[in-house]
Amino acid sequence: MPIVNLNLVPFVSVENMMDLVLETGIDAFLVELAQYIEEDFRRWEHFDKTPRVASHSAEGVIELMPTSDGRLYGFKYVNGHPKNTRSGRQTVTAFGVLADVETGYPLLLSEMTILTALRTAAMSAVAARYLAPKNARTMALIGTGAQSEFQARAFRASLGIESLRLFDVDHGAMARCRGNLADLGLSIALCASPEEAVEGAEIITTATADKQNATILTDNMIGAGVHINAVGGDCPGKTELHRDILLRSSIFVEYPPQTRVEGEIQQLDPDHPVVELWRVICGKEAGRDRADQITLFDSVGFAVEDFSALRYVKEKLKGSRHSTALDLLADPDEPRDLYGMLLRRQAWLRQVSLA
Repeated sequence: MPIVNLNLVPFVSVENMMDLVLETGIDAFLVELAQYIEEDFRRWEHFDKTPRVASHSAEGVIELMPTSDGRLYGFKYVNGHPKNTRSGRQTVTAFGVLADVETGYPLLLSEMTILTALRTAAMSAVAARYLAPKNARTMALIGTGAQSEFQARAFRASLGIESLRLFDVDHGAMARCRGNLADLGLSIALCASPEEAVEGAEIITTATADKQNATILTDNMIGAGVHINAVGGDCPGKTELHRDILLRSSIFVEYPPQTRVEGEIQQLDPDHPVVELWRVICGKEAGRDRADQITLFDSVGFAVEDFSALRYVKEKLKGSRHSTALDLLADPDEPRDLYGMLLRRQAWLRQVSLA
C-alpha cells in the first residue's frame, strides 16, 4: 500500500515546544530528557562522532552539529552571538532535524532554542549525578543569563538542590533569575561577588556568555570536594576558569577532540588526561571516588545530546497536537518525474487564474 503524505514533516514551533514542555511539566521534561541522554551515552560507541562544524566571526559563531546511530540521523543549527542581547536578540538560537537513515527522509523539524536550553541543563544534571558530592544541596550559579533558571530546575529536580547562591555582573539579571524561581521553594541568595557566591557551595555552575578568555573562578576560590559544572566555554578563545583549577581537578568531557579546542582544557597541553563521561556512565571508569576530589565537567555541548533531545521530542509528540504538518518535501506521483510535478502545478495555476 502506498504511503500517503510523504511531503509532510512534523514541525515543532516555539509555541508548540512551550506547550509540550508545560503540558509535560518543566521538571518532568528535564528528568525525562536526562534519561534519554543517559540512554544514548550508554550506547556512545554506536554513534558517528565529529566535532561540530563551526564558522567563526568577530561577533560570534554559527555551527552545525551532526550525528547518527545508524538508524536515525540528527543535526542542529546553532549560533552563539553574545552581543545580540544589546539589540534585544537571543545569544543562542537553534533548530534541528531528525531523519530516517534508511530513506534519508526527515522525520522531524523542530525549534531548538528552548530545547537546547533544556538539554544543556539536563546534560549538566546527568554529569552531576556521577561527579557531584553525594547529597549536595547548595549550588552557586555564576552567570544568570538565559541558561540559569534551567540549570537550577534541573539540579533541583534531579539532585535535590535546595539552596542557590547567585552572582552576575548584571544585578538586574540576578533579580530576574530569583523572581523566575521564586515559587519553587528554593533558598536563593544574591551575592556581591563570585567569591561570596561559591562560599559553602558543593556544586559551582559557571554559565557566562562573553566570547573571551575570562577568569570567572580563580584557584583560591575552589576548595576540596566541590564539583564544577563549567557550561559557558563553547568555542576557541572562550574560557571561564583559571588554568590552576584545571590542574587540581579530575576532568570529565563529552568528546575530547571537540573539548580540547572549545572547552576549558584548551588551556592545557593536548595530551593532558581527561575522562570521557560515557565511560563513567557505562562503569568503565570512576567518576567521583573520594570526598576531597575536585571534579570538573568541561561541558561544551555535543551532537549526541541534541540527537537525544530530538529523539525524546519525537516520542513525546505521539498522540499530541503540538506540531504542524509542514509541506517540506516534493512528492510527485512518479518519483522520477519531478519536472512533471512542476508542469502540473503550472496547469493548475492557469486554471485558477481563468476561473
